[in-house]
Amino acid sequence: MIVRIMGEGQVQLDDSHIVELNKLDDELLAEMESGDEAAFRRTFAALLDAVRRLGTPLPDDALEPSELILPSPDASLAEVREMLADDGLIPG
Repeated sequence: MIVRIMGEGQVQLDDSHIVELNKLDDELLAEMESGDEAAFRRTFAALLDAVRRLGTPLPDDALEPSELILPSPDASLAEVREMLADDGLIPG
């Protein structure tokens, strides 16, 4: 799966990591619903860090279609809320 972090680029991520990412996504969704900004910041950073750690960066000049697009690290809670689907940022 190709994942884009807005403002950073793309990484190739093995589908086997979706379960781990979905756990963080579920936490993020709960924190957003409760309006807990501090917890949202921590979990959002952990989600992006997991994508970076588990994925392999693609070259900057690669233009692969992204299967998943995540907000930039400095995105606000409101901006992330706008990008959410019913099941969070990570489908599944």
